[in-house]
Amino acid sequence: MLTLASLADVWKANLLSPYILFFFLGVGAALIRSDLRIPKAFARTMALYLLFTIGFKGGLELAKSGFTKESILAITAAIVLSTLTPLYIFPLLKKKLGQATAAGVAATYGSVSAVTFIAAVSLLQQRELAYGGHMVAAMAAMEFPALIVGVMLARLGASDAPAAEAHAAGAEKPAKSHGLGSVLRESVTNGSIVLLMGSMFVGFITDSKNAALTQPLWKDLFYGILCFYLLDLGLIAGRNIKQLFKAGPFVIAMGFVIPPLNAVLGLGLAKLAGLSHGDGFLLTVMAASASYIAAPAALRIAVPEAKASIYVPMALTLTFPFNIMIGLPVYWSVCEWAWA
Repeated sequence: MLTLASLADVWKANLLSPYILFFFLGVGAALIRSDLRIPKAFARTMALYLLFTIGFKGGLELAKSGFTKESILAITAAIVLSTLTPLYIFPLLKKKLGQATAAGVAATYGSVSAVTFIAAVSLLQQRELAYGGHMVAAMAAMEFPALIVGVMLARLGASDAPAAEAHAAGAEKPAKSHGLGSVLRESVTNGSIVLLMGSMFVGFITDSKNAALTQPLWKDLFYGILCFYLLDLGLIAGRNIKQLFKAGPFVIAMGFVIPPLNAVLGLGLAKLAGLSHGDGFLLTVMAASASYIAAPAALRIAVPEAKASIYVPMALTLTFPFNIMIGLPVYWSVCEWAWA
Protein backbone atom coordinates (compact mmCIF):
# COMPACT_ATOMS: atom_id res chain seq x y z
CA MET A 1 0.00 0.00 0.00
CA LEU A 2 1.30 3.44 -0.96
CA THR A 3 1.72 5.53 2.19
CA LEU A 4 3.91 8.46 3.21
CA ALA A 5 5.62 6.21 5.73
CA SER A 6 6.56 3.58 3.13
CA LEU A 7 7.69 6.28 0.72
CA ALA A 8 9.90 7.88 3.37
CA ASP A 9 11.33 4.47 4.31
CA VAL A 10 12.40 3.67 0.74
CA TRP A 11 13.66 7.22 0.20
CA LYS A 12 15.82 7.04 3.32
CA ALA A 13 17.24 3.63 2.42
CA ASN A 14 18.06 4.78 -1.13
CA LEU A 15 19.46 8.21 -0.28
CA LEU A 16 21.65 6.91 2.55
CA SER A 17 23.21 4.20 0.40
CA PRO A 18 26.99 4.73 0.18
CA TYR A 19 27.06 4.99 -3.63
CA ILE A 20 24.37 7.70 -3.60
CA LEU A 21 26.21 9.63 -0.90
CA PHE A 22 29.40 9.47 -2.95
CA PHE A 23 27.53 11.03 -5.88
CA PHE A 24 26.60 14.02 -3.75
CA LEU A 25 30.15 14.17 -2.39
CA GLY A 26 31.28 14.63 -5.99
CA VAL A 27 28.69 17.35 -6.61
CA GLY A 28 29.76 19.17 -3.46
CA ALA A 29 33.45 18.90 -4.36
CA ALA A 30 32.77 20.42 -7.77
CA LEU A 31 30.69 23.26 -6.33
CA ILE A 32 33.45 24.29 -3.91
CA ARG A 33 35.95 24.01 -6.79
CA SER A 34 37.99 21.28 -5.19
CA ASP A 35 40.92 19.89 -7.16
CA LEU A 36 39.52 16.38 -6.65
CA ARG A 37 39.77 14.49 -9.94
CA ILE A 38 39.14 10.93 -11.08
CA PRO A 39 41.62 9.99 -13.85
CA LYS A 40 39.81 9.54 -17.17
CA ALA A 41 41.39 6.14 -17.76
CA PHE A 42 40.19 4.90 -14.37
CA ALA A 43 36.70 6.36 -14.94
CA ARG A 44 36.45 4.51 -18.25
CA THR A 45 37.70 1.31 -16.62
CA MET A 46 35.01 1.62 -13.93
CA ALA A 47 32.30 2.14 -16.57
CA LEU A 48 33.47 -0.94 -18.45
CA TYR A 49 33.56 -2.95 -15.22
CA LEU A 50 29.99 -1.98 -14.31
CA LEU A 51 28.74 -2.89 -17.78
CA PHE A 52 30.59 -6.21 -17.63
CA THR A 53 29.18 -6.99 -14.19
CA ILE A 54 25.57 -6.21 -14.95
CA GLY A 55 25.79 -8.05 -18.27
CA PHE A 56 27.40 -11.16 -16.78
CA LYS A 57 24.98 -11.34 -13.85
CA GLY A 58 22.09 -10.79 -16.23
CA GLY A 59 23.30 -13.66 -18.39
CA LEU A 60 23.45 -15.95 -15.38
CA GLU A 61 19.90 -15.01 -14.45
CA LEU A 62 18.69 -15.40 -18.03
CA ALA A 63 20.21 -18.90 -18.14
CA LYS A 64 18.18 -19.79 -15.05
CA SER A 65 14.89 -18.41 -16.36
CA GLY A 66 15.36 -19.17 -20.08
CA PHE A 67 13.57 -17.45 -22.94
CA THR A 68 10.06 -17.24 -21.64
CA LYS A 69 6.95 -15.38 -22.67
CA GLU A 70 7.72 -12.74 -20.03
CA SER A 71 11.26 -12.17 -21.29
CA ILE A 72 10.05 -11.66 -24.85
CA LEU A 73 7.30 -9.31 -23.67
CA ALA A 74 9.76 -7.31 -21.54
CA ILE A 75 12.22 -6.81 -24.39
CA THR A 76 9.41 -5.90 -26.77
CA ALA A 77 8.01 -3.39 -24.27
CA ALA A 78 11.44 -1.77 -23.92
CA ILE A 79 11.76 -1.39 -27.71
CA VAL A 80 8.27 0.12 -27.97
CA LEU A 81 9.07 2.60 -25.19
CA SER A 82 12.34 3.63 -26.81
CA THR A 83 10.59 4.18 -30.13
CA LEU A 84 7.57 6.15 -28.89
CA THR A 85 9.17 8.34 -26.21
CA PRO A 86 11.16 10.59 -28.58
CA LEU A 87 8.04 11.19 -30.69
CA TYR A 88 6.24 13.10 -27.94
CA ILE A 89 9.31 14.84 -26.47
CA PHE A 90 10.48 16.30 -29.80
CA PRO A 91 7.46 18.58 -30.50
CA LEU A 92 7.57 19.88 -26.92
CA LEU A 93 11.12 21.15 -27.36
CA LYS A 94 11.43 21.90 -31.07
CA LYS A 95 10.31 25.54 -30.89
CA LYS A 96 12.52 26.34 -27.91
CA LEU A 97 15.68 24.44 -28.82
CA GLY A 98 15.51 24.07 -32.58
CA GLN A 99 15.03 20.90 -34.59
CA ALA A 100 18.46 19.30 -34.20
CA THR A 101 18.91 19.90 -30.48
CA ALA A 102 15.30 18.93 -29.71
CA ALA A 103 15.91 15.67 -31.58
CA GLY A 104 19.08 15.13 -29.55
CA VAL A 105 17.19 15.59 -26.28
CA ALA A 106 14.41 13.29 -27.52
CA ALA A 107 16.90 10.55 -28.40
CA THR A 108 18.70 10.96 -25.08
CA TYR A 109 15.50 10.58 -23.06
CA GLY A 110 14.30 7.71 -25.22
CA SER A 111 17.49 5.81 -24.37
CA VAL A 112 18.44 4.47 -20.96
CA SER A 113 20.92 5.17 -18.17
CA ALA A 114 22.85 2.04 -17.21
CA VAL A 115 23.85 3.53 -13.85
CA THR A 116 20.22 4.34 -12.95
CA PHE A 117 19.35 0.77 -13.93
CA ILE A 118 22.11 -0.49 -11.62
CA ALA A 119 20.76 1.65 -8.77
CA ALA A 120 17.28 0.19 -9.38
CA VAL A 121 18.69 -3.36 -9.36
CA SER A 122 20.46 -2.56 -6.08
CA LEU A 123 17.16 -1.42 -4.58
CA LEU A 124 15.49 -4.65 -5.71
CA GLN A 125 18.27 -6.68 -4.11
CA GLN A 126 18.01 -4.71 -0.86
CA ARG A 127 14.26 -5.33 -0.80
CA GLU A 128 14.73 -8.99 -1.87
CA LEU A 129 12.35 -8.66 -4.81
CA ALA A 130 13.10 -10.99 -7.73
CA TYR A 131 13.58 -9.77 -11.30
CA GLY A 132 14.46 -11.49 -14.56
CA GLY A 133 17.96 -11.50 -16.05
CA HIS A 134 16.32 -10.73 -19.40
CA MET A 135 15.87 -7.13 -18.19
CA VAL A 136 19.55 -6.56 -19.04
CA ALA A 137 18.74 -7.42 -22.65
CA ALA A 138 15.72 -5.11 -22.43
CA MET A 139 17.96 -2.29 -21.24
CA ALA A 140 20.42 -2.79 -24.11
CA ALA A 141 17.54 -2.94 -26.60
CA MET A 142 16.38 0.53 -25.54
CA GLU A 143 19.51 2.20 -26.96
CA PHE A 144 18.89 1.56 -30.65
CA PRO A 145 15.32 2.70 -31.47
CA ALA A 146 15.64 6.09 -29.74
CA LEU A 147 18.83 6.92 -31.65
CA ILE A 148 17.30 6.00 -34.99
CA VAL A 149 14.11 7.98 -34.28
CA GLY A 150 16.16 10.93 -33.03
CA VAL A 151 18.20 11.12 -36.23
CA MET A 152 15.03 10.85 -38.31
CA LEU A 153 13.46 13.72 -36.37
CA ALA A 154 16.60 15.83 -36.77
CA ARG A 155 16.58 15.38 -40.52
CA LEU A 156 12.86 15.31 -41.22
CA GLY A 157 12.10 18.35 -43.39
CA ALA A 158 15.44 19.95 -42.52
CA SER A 159 17.66 21.54 -45.14
CA ASP A 160 21.42 21.38 -45.30
CA ALA A 161 21.66 24.84 -43.71
CA PRO A 162 22.01 23.70 -40.08
CA ALA A 163 24.84 21.35 -40.96
CA ALA A 164 26.54 24.05 -43.04
CA GLU A 165 26.22 26.52 -40.17
CA ALA A 166 27.63 24.00 -37.73
CA HIS A 167 30.54 23.36 -40.06
CA ALA A 168 31.19 27.10 -40.43
CA ALA A 169 31.20 27.42 -36.64
CA GLY A 170 33.91 24.81 -36.38
CA ALA A 171 31.81 21.68 -35.85
CA GLU A 172 32.44 18.59 -37.90
CA LYS A 173 30.09 18.49 -40.89
CA PRO A 174 28.21 15.21 -41.06
CA ALA A 175 29.31 13.02 -43.88
CA LYS A 176 26.82 11.50 -46.31
CA SER A 177 27.52 8.07 -44.90
CA HIS A 178 25.97 9.09 -41.57
CA GLY A 179 22.48 7.97 -42.51
CA LEU A 180 20.17 5.71 -40.58
CA GLY A 181 22.19 2.66 -41.52
CA SER A 182 25.35 4.30 -40.23
CA VAL A 183 23.66 5.28 -36.96
CA LEU A 184 22.37 1.74 -36.47
CA ARG A 185 25.85 0.35 -37.15
CA GLU A 186 27.36 2.87 -34.71
CA SER A 187 24.88 1.79 -32.05
CA VAL A 188 25.41 -1.93 -32.58
CA THR A 189 29.21 -1.62 -32.53
CA ASN A 190 29.32 0.86 -29.64
CA GLY A 191 31.80 -0.48 -27.08
CA SER A 192 29.33 -0.19 -24.21
CA ILE A 193 26.69 -2.22 -26.05
CA VAL A 194 29.20 -4.82 -27.25
CA LEU A 195 30.53 -5.35 -23.72
CA LEU A 196 27.07 -5.40 -22.16
CA MET A 197 25.60 -7.89 -24.60
CA GLY A 198 28.82 -9.91 -24.87
CA SER A 199 29.08 -10.26 -21.10
CA MET A 200 25.46 -11.32 -20.94
CA PHE A 201 26.12 -14.02 -23.55
CA VAL A 202 29.19 -15.25 -21.64
CA GLY A 203 27.16 -15.38 -18.44
CA PHE A 204 24.38 -17.20 -20.26
CA ILE A 205 26.65 -20.04 -21.40
CA THR A 206 28.78 -20.23 -18.20
CA ASP A 207 27.96 -23.06 -15.83
CA SER A 208 27.47 -22.46 -12.11
CA LYS A 209 30.84 -23.97 -11.14
CA ASN A 210 32.84 -21.60 -13.35
CA ALA A 211 30.63 -18.67 -12.39
CA ALA A 212 31.50 -19.29 -8.73
CA LEU A 213 35.22 -19.04 -9.53
CA THR A 214 34.82 -15.46 -10.79
CA GLN A 215 32.29 -14.39 -8.15
CA PRO A 216 34.75 -12.14 -6.25
CA LEU A 217 35.12 -10.04 -9.41
CA TRP A 218 31.51 -9.55 -10.47
CA LYS A 219 29.87 -9.65 -7.04
CA ASP A 220 32.18 -8.71 -4.16
CA LEU A 221 33.76 -5.67 -5.86
CA PHE A 222 30.58 -4.34 -7.42
CA TYR A 223 29.37 -1.83 -4.81
CA GLY A 224 32.83 -0.50 -4.04
CA ILE A 225 33.47 0.29 -7.71
CA LEU A 226 29.98 1.77 -8.00
CA CYS A 227 30.83 4.24 -5.19
CA PHE A 228 33.89 5.50 -7.06
CA TYR A 229 32.00 5.72 -10.35
CA LEU A 230 29.18 7.79 -8.86
CA LEU A 231 31.74 10.04 -7.21
CA ASP A 232 33.06 10.78 -10.71
CA LEU A 233 29.54 11.38 -12.06
CA GLY A 234 28.91 13.78 -9.19
CA LEU A 235 32.01 15.77 -10.13
CA ILE A 236 30.87 15.96 -13.75
CA ALA A 237 27.32 16.96 -12.80
CA GLY A 238 28.53 19.71 -10.47
CA ARG A 239 30.74 21.22 -13.17
CA ASN A 240 27.87 21.36 -15.69
CA ILE A 241 25.44 23.36 -13.56
CA LYS A 242 26.38 26.72 -15.13
CA GLN A 243 25.59 25.47 -18.63
CA LEU A 244 22.09 24.53 -17.52
CA PHE A 245 21.42 27.96 -16.06
CA LYS A 246 22.37 29.48 -19.41
CA ALA A 247 19.83 27.23 -21.18
CA GLY A 248 16.93 28.85 -19.32
CA PRO A 249 14.13 27.82 -16.94
CA PHE A 250 12.11 25.91 -19.56
CA VAL A 251 14.94 23.49 -20.31
CA ILE A 252 15.64 23.06 -16.59
CA ALA A 253 11.96 22.33 -15.90
CA MET A 254 11.82 19.71 -18.65
CA GLY A 255 14.73 17.87 -17.04
CA PHE A 256 12.43 17.27 -14.06
CA VAL A 257 9.10 16.87 -15.89
CA ILE A 258 10.06 14.32 -18.54
CA PRO A 259 11.21 11.53 -16.15
CA PRO A 260 7.88 11.06 -14.30
CA LEU A 261 5.95 11.31 -17.58
CA ASN A 262 8.10 8.57 -19.07
CA ALA A 263 7.77 6.55 -15.85
CA VAL A 264 3.98 6.59 -16.25
CA LEU A 265 4.38 5.27 -19.81
CA GLY A 266 6.74 2.54 -18.62
CA LEU A 267 4.47 1.51 -15.76
CA GLY A 268 1.42 1.38 -18.02
CA LEU A 269 3.23 -0.70 -20.63
CA ALA A 270 4.59 -3.04 -17.96
CA LYS A 271 1.09 -3.69 -16.65
CA LEU A 272 -0.25 -4.12 -20.18
CA ALA A 273 2.48 -6.67 -20.93
CA GLY A 274 1.74 -8.52 -17.69
CA LEU A 275 5.27 -8.22 -16.31
CA SER A 276 6.15 -9.23 -12.77
CA HIS A 277 6.53 -6.68 -9.99
CA GLY A 278 10.33 -6.64 -10.18
CA ASP A 279 10.47 -6.46 -13.98
CA GLY A 280 7.75 -3.82 -14.03
CA PHE A 281 9.71 -1.65 -11.60
CA LEU A 282 12.84 -1.93 -13.74
CA LEU A 283 10.94 -1.05 -16.92
CA THR A 284 9.44 1.97 -15.15
CA VAL A 285 12.88 3.14 -14.02
CA MET A 286 14.42 2.58 -17.45
CA ALA A 287 11.64 4.61 -19.06
CA ALA A 288 12.26 7.47 -16.61
CA SER A 289 16.03 7.53 -17.12
CA ALA A 290 18.08 9.26 -19.82
CA SER A 291 21.32 8.22 -21.48
CA TYR A 292 24.43 10.36 -20.96
CA ILE A 293 27.01 7.90 -22.28
CA ALA A 294 26.02 5.76 -25.30
CA ALA A 295 23.38 8.05 -26.85
CA PRO A 296 25.46 11.26 -26.76
CA ALA A 297 28.44 9.39 -28.23
CA ALA A 298 26.37 8.36 -31.24
CA LEU A 299 24.58 11.72 -31.55
CA ARG A 300 27.83 13.68 -31.75
CA ILE A 301 28.62 11.75 -34.92
CA ALA A 302 25.15 11.51 -36.46
CA VAL A 303 23.79 14.96 -35.51
CA PRO A 304 26.81 17.20 -34.78
CA GLU A 305 24.70 20.37 -35.11
CA ALA A 306 22.68 19.35 -32.03
CA LYS A 307 24.00 21.06 -28.89
CA ALA A 308 25.59 18.48 -26.62
CA SER A 309 25.91 21.25 -24.02
CA ILE A 310 22.10 21.00 -23.67
CA TYR A 311 21.17 17.33 -23.87
CA VAL A 312 24.11 15.94 -21.87
CA PRO A 313 23.71 18.23 -18.79
CA MET A 314 19.93 17.74 -18.88
CA ALA A 315 20.39 13.99 -18.56
CA LEU A 316 23.36 13.99 -16.18
CA THR A 317 22.96 17.10 -14.02
CA LEU A 318 19.16 17.20 -13.74
CA THR A 319 17.47 13.90 -14.53
CA PHE A 320 20.03 11.51 -13.04
CA PRO A 321 20.09 13.12 -9.56
CA PHE A 322 16.31 13.61 -9.69
CA ASN A 323 15.79 9.91 -10.30
CA ILE A 324 18.28 8.91 -7.61
CA MET A 325 16.94 11.27 -4.93
CA ILE A 326 13.21 11.35 -5.66
CA GLY A 327 12.34 9.15 -8.61
CA LEU A 328 13.46 5.71 -7.41
CA PRO A 329 11.60 5.85 -4.07
CA VAL A 330 8.46 7.23 -5.74
CA TYR A 331 8.54 4.72 -8.60
CA TRP A 332 9.09 1.93 -6.07
CA SER A 333 6.12 2.95 -3.95
CA VAL A 334 3.82 3.44 -6.94
CA CYS A 335 4.83 0.02 -8.32
CA GLU A 336 4.09 -1.56 -4.93
CA TRP A 337 0.62 -0.07 -5.14
CA ALA A 338 0.17 -1.10 -8.78
CA TRP A 339 1.18 -4.72 -8.15
CA ALA A 340 -0.52 -5.07 -4.77
